Amino acid sequence: MNFLLLVVLALLSCGKHNSAPSNSTTGTTTTTTTTDTTAPQYGTPFAGVPDARDATIYQVNMRAFSATHNLQGVTNRLDQIKALGVNTIYLMPIYPVGTLKSVNSPYCTRSFDSVGAEYGSLADLRSLVDGAHARNMAVILDFAVNQTSWDHPWITQHPNWYVRDGNGNITQLSTYTDVAALNFSNADMRISLIHSMRNWVYRANIDGFRCDFADNPPIDFWQQAIDSLRHIKTHQLLLLAEGTRSANYGAGFDYNFGMQFYGATLKDVFNGKPVTEIDNSNTVEYTGSTGSQQIVRYLTNHDVDGSDGSPVSLFGGKEGNLAAFTAIAYMKGVPFIYNGTEVAFPTAIVFPFTTVTIDWTQNADVTAAYTKIIGFRNSSTAIRRGTLTSYDNNDVCAFTKASGSETVFVMVNLRNTPITYPIPAALQNTNWTDAFDGSAQTVGTQVTLAPYAYLVLHK
Repeated sequence: MNFLLLVVLALLSCGKHNSAPSNSTTGTTTTTTTTDTTAPQYGTPFAGVPDARDATIYQVNMRAFSATHNLQGVTNRLDQIKALGVNTIYLMPIYPVGTLKSVNSPYCTRSFDSVGAEYGSLADLRSLVDGAHARNMAVILDFAVNQTSWDHPWITQHPNWYVRDGNGNITQLSTYTDVAALNFSNADMRISLIHSMRNWVYRANIDGFRCDFADNPPIDFWQQAIDSLRHIKTHQLLLLAEGTRSANYGAGFDYNFGMQFYGATLKDVFNGKPVTEIDNSNTVEYTGSTGSQQIVRYLTNHDVDGSDGSPVSLFGGKEGNLAAFTAIAYMKGVPFIYNGTEVAFPTAIVFPFTTVTIDWTQNADVTAAYTKIIGFRNSSTAIRRGTLTSYDNNDVCAFTKASGSETVFVMVNLRNTPITYPIPAALQNTNWTDAFDGSAQTVGTQVTLAPYAYLVLHK
C-alpha cells in the first residue's frame, strides 16, 4: 500500500467508515465504504485548549483515584485538580477490558468505541468533560492502537486485521500475552482505528489523545491518523506520543514522552551522577522537534510508579520531590503530574492498580508547594516559552529563561546536602524579585542552597 493511497484513505475516513473486511491475508485490501457514520457533535468544542507549550498535564488512573474507582470519582475532584493550576487532564483507558487471557490491564481493549462498565457510561464521561471544560481544563483520552483483547469482535470478524504467524494464527503483541497484535499493513484496520479516535472527539467532545506505545506502529500510520484528526477543524487537539522516536514529531505529534530524561537522567542524577546530564537529555529528546513541539517530563507515571516506587521514595522524600518537580516544570518541556504525587502519596500504585486508593488528606504542604510552582509557571511566558540558557554544574540545575523583557533565573539543588553555587559571571551582582514571596533579592558571586532547596528569581 503506497503512502499516497493511505493519505487518500485517511481523508475518506473524515466522513466515511470502512467496515468491509480485507480480501487477503497479506494486507492487500478491497475497500468498500458505507454511509457516513461519523457521530454528531456532542456539546460545544472547547475553545480553551492550551497551546502545546503552555500545558500542565495531570494523569488520572481511575482505579486508584477514588473510592468509587470510576469517572464520577474524577468529576467529584475536578475543583481540586483545577486548584493545582492544571489545564489538561489525561484519563487512562476508559474502554471495556477483555477477559480472555486477561491480566485485567486497562490496555487490553475489548471495544474502541465504548466506555467500560467499571468506569461508568458515556454520559459519565461527557459529564466529566463538561465539568473540566467549565473549569477551563482540556481532557485527553488514552488510546492503545497496537492491540486488542483476545475477545475483541475483530478476532473473529476480521482475523486478517491482526499479525499472524506462518500457520495463520494471530500473534500476541511483543511480550504481552494478554493482547493480540494488530496488523498495520491492513488499510481497513487503520481506517477503523482512526474512525474510533475521531468519534471520541465528536461523541464526548474530548481534546486529544495520549497514544500508547507510539513507537511501535509504522510512522506512516501516525501521519495518516494525525492528518485525519487535524482535519477536524472545529477542535484544537493535543496529541501525545508515548514514545521517544524523533520521527513522531514529523508525523505531527505535539509531544514525545520524556522516558530518556526519567530513566537515563533524573534517576541517575539523584543517585549521584552529574546534574549536567540534564543538558544531554535536552539535546537528545528535542532532536527533530520544531515550533511548539515539546517533551512531556514526569517524576512518575502509571508504568513506573508500581515498579520503581513513588517519587517520594525515589527522589529524596518530600523536599527532593519538590526540587525535582521544579526542575522538570521550569527548565525545558511540559510538566506531567501522576495523581497522588501532589500529596506525596508514598505507596506505589501497582499494576493492575486495583489494590490501592489514594489518600487525599495527607501532606497539604506539598500540595501548596505544587500549586505555587505551577502557578508561577502559568504566569511566566519566559518559563513556558522562553529561550533557555543552562548554567548547570555537578550538583545544581541552574538556568535562565528569557522572553521579551522578562527573565527568570532558577537554581535547584538536587543534592541532599548544602551546596554553594558559584554564580555565572554574566549574572553576578544583579537584582531580582523572588518569584514566590515577592521579596527583593541581590545575587552576588555565590549562593548557598540548603539540601534540595530551589530559588526562583525573576525580573
